[in-house]
Amino acid sequence: MSQTIAFIDLATQRDRIRDRVEARFSRIMDQGSFIMGPDVAELETKLSNFGGMAHTISCASGTDALLMPLMAWGIGPGDAVFVPSFTFAATAEVVGLVGASPVFVDVLPDTFNMDPAHLRRTVEEVVAKGQLKPRAIIAVDLFGQIADYPAIRAVADDHGLRLISDAAQGFGSTLDGRMAGAWADVVATSFYPAKPLGCYGDGGAIQTDDAALADVLRSIRVHGGGSDKYDNVRLGLTGRLDTFQAAVLIEKLTLFSEEIEARMRVAARYTAALSGIAAPQAIADDIVSTWAQYTIRVPDGRRDAFMSSLKEAGVPTVIYYGKPLHRQTAYRHWPVGGNGLPVTDRLCDEVVSLPMHAYLDETTQDRIVAAAQAALG
Repeated sequence: MSQTIAFIDLATQRDRIRDRVEARFSRIMDQGSFIMGPDVAELETKLSNFGGMAHTISCASGTDALLMPLMAWGIGPGDAVFVPSFTFAATAEVVGLVGASPVFVDVLPDTFNMDPAHLRRTVEEVVAKGQLKPRAIIAVDLFGQIADYPAIRAVADDHGLRLISDAAQGFGSTLDGRMAGAWADVVATSFYPAKPLGCYGDGGAIQTDDAALADVLRSIRVHGGGSDKYDNVRLGLTGRLDTFQAAVLIEKLTLFSEEIEARMRVAARYTAALSGIAAPQAIADDIVSTWAQYTIRVPDGRRDAFMSSLKEAGVPTVIYYGKPLHRQTAYRHWPVGGNGLPVTDRLCDEVVSLPMHAYLDETTQDRIVAAAQAALG
């Protein structure tokens, strides 16, 4: 059996920034600024500069980053929030946590992102039934690719809906040179370690140009506090990003643009080698993806054999996602748009992700490609 390849390499990046991170950790230890220390404010400023939005509110996780805007807007029982089913559970989980109803929307077969036409039909169905009040859309930048926000924004505007970009995988992705904040009311991201921009624990951030919303989010982040520490003015969370994680992210952010470019190069080599025998996620010419995952479709029931063959060659693979949200136990009682989600169901039977990170060298990648070609040949 060949030596196993790492699915994601965090060690090389860690070694590049270790000295700077450890210097920041030492300063935090000396200052004792463990909660909301100076590094948190520094990170928020730098993230605002990077993302081009006026306000960045760091928080404890990507899930909190999705939950807090829903809380701030007062979304709750009787409200509908439109989400894809082909995504991680947190996208819909936060809707249920505030008592609202996630309504599941299909995705496109090539980009794997939310289908704007199906979204429009689903919103119109909910309006026609009159049982739920449409309030918001959460679109996901799946596997690092920015969603079709111009088309999704048009649906939101036509129906008076808020729009959240779930950029947990795609923070930094651009469409025609613009990030999701050019269209979304809120951009929410995760800093889970495996994300393209990740810390060494849990963390997240919310970005917005709405100053009033930003003030409410900062209140929610600390138990709904007001000007008096012991007069909480709304329900909130313990949603702070700790100072150590902010320190890590400041140093990782210095490498982020370079690493996005490296991921693009890795993805281009994969696509050139595999497009004739598999169906990679399609990326338009005017899009820069952060390539959180490199995912292909292996149809005709061949996925298990493909994965087994790669495992024998020492190449790890992962399925994102094997079961759509609308078929999972906790979510299957909530509404599904149209006549079901046929594209989502098909993707869940076919998709498989290959090793992807900014430090994947060509020799190792060639070994992965050779194993994939042999398995698909």
